Amino acid sequence: MNLQNEISSWLDTYLIKSKLSTFVVGVSGGIDSALTSTLCAMTGQKTILVIMPIQQNPNETDRAEKHCNWLSSKYHNVEILKIDLTNLYLEYLKTIPVQFHNQLALANTRARIRMSSLYLIAGGSKGIVVGTGNKIEDFGVGFFTKYGDGGVDISPIADLMKSEVYSVAKDLGIIKEILDAAPTDGLWDDGRTDEEQLGVSYDELEWAMKNTDNNQMDLSDREKEVLSIYNNFRYSNLHKMIPIPIFKRK
Repeated sequence: MNLQNEISSWLDTYLIKSKLSTFVVGVSGGIDSALTSTLCAMTGQKTILVIMPIQQNPNETDRAEKHCNWLSSKYHNVEILKIDLTNLYLEYLKTIPVQFHNQLALANTRARIRMSSLYLIAGGSKGIVVGTGNKIEDFGVGFFTKYGDGGVDISPIADLMKSEVYSVAKDLGIIKEILDAAPTDGLWDDGRTDEEQLGVSYDELEWAMKNTDNNQMDLSDREKEVLSIYNNFRYSNLHKMIPIPIFKRK
């Protein structure tokens, strides 16, 4: 059995054992959510694809819609929802004093509103929220929002490096616009890409994740820089990847 069929079978088994009937996936227009939603649809179980723009770059939303339409043409178990959350987000911000409107906090707030929306849909459809994070994001540098896109029930591609995500996506015929698009989390008004935020490419991060114990003497200046960036992100975001600290009485 190839990798995509293994993951899809695993998803199907999990849903059945949970006595639930629906996968709920937020679709962003990026490669990770495109692959995840496809793997869910392949199970034959009801799969709800949710597009949730919040002041979104129209190109991202267009890609998401094209992917959803492509997937629904292949699988009749797919349902598409487009819910514009922009007004909800703007109204919510009016309730919070402006002194707390830090740009990073605002970006994370968008992700948390989307997470809450996915759980509302899942709760009303006997569903589970399916995570779209890959191994580098979820277990390498912690490049996700705590209780935002990190708030999920199951993570089918979290053991796949970004290169493996692309490889499986190509095998499944995911549309070219998705494959060619620069990865972005879609949380910033200026449309910044993941690479612009991180300062390194996913290929470099993948290398760093595999070479954290390398002798620094054997590395080029760029390799040393990449490892430093990787470690800085990892340690600053480690709180997302480990259990919440709990005080233990003696």
